[in-house]
Amino acid sequence: MQNKTILITGATNGIGLETARGLARQGAHLVLVGRDTAKSERIVADLKADTHNEKIDLLIADLSVQAAIRALAAQVLARYPRLDVLVNNAGGVFDPRTTTADGIETTWAVNHLAYFLLTNLLLERLKASTPARVVSVSSAAHMGGSLRIEDPEYKNGGYTSFGAYSQSKLANVLFTVELARRLAGTGVTANSLHPGFVRTGFGTRTMGWLSPIVSVVTRLGMRADQGAATSIYLASSPDVEGVSGRYFSEKKPARVSAQAQDADLARRLWALSEKQCGIE
Repeated sequence: MQNKTILITGATNGIGLETARGLARQGAHLVLVGRDTAKSERIVADLKADTHNEKIDLLIADLSVQAAIRALAAQVLARYPRLDVLVNNAGGVFDPRTTTADGIETTWAVNHLAYFLLTNLLLERLKASTPARVVSVSSAAHMGGSLRIEDPEYKNGGYTSFGAYSQSKLANVLFTVELARRLAGTGVTANSLHPGFVRTGFGTRTMGWLSPIVSVVTRLGMRADQGAATSIYLASSPDVEGVSGRYFSEKKPARVSAQAQDADLARRLWALSEKQCGIE
């Protein structure tokens, strides 16, 4: 990964942090995206000391806000002539239902639309840097998800934190399938993955009935570095050079839900996401 530039969102905690650590040890030039400036600066300093890699940069953005995503993309395009890998990793689970500064349901905004918007804004730079890769962290929770294509934000009721989360993870898989179709022949690949059930800070803002489940996973789940293994593999391994549109678990292609295989639904989701993000 020497001389490869890799952008990782949600890179200051859990799986994202360990993905950064693993790729830094391979010599990559990392661009990490965090939300909290002071915390993120400490983490970057620790990563440099631990990995002996000084090529670790930091950008600050709140990925729940589309204007912030656009500003982030503009910084990336201005500063980095190459972008070899984009790792869409930032996400969360939110209970009760909340909305972002844009008025969008938070789970949908952070877990799906942020992936969609940032990737599209950086797509021409990725194409210019081929071979390049887009890696999107989904979850096995997508198996229990159902895409409410007419009401993905639960504006008409029925919201549960797990329902919203599993829907967003299904959207990650569908987004990857359609992205891979659109990128065929460009030299840019797109794959999604299940990291495993990992002991991280994920879900710490969860309240209500889901809180005990988060607590159990926090105690019994795998370590964050183990959860990062598939992200690192998809970002760096020559084994997946040219492989696109697949979903991986434990560094192997894995089964997806029936809805995740619906090409028409993937195209409809793309059109909806363009509208919600104001993309032509």
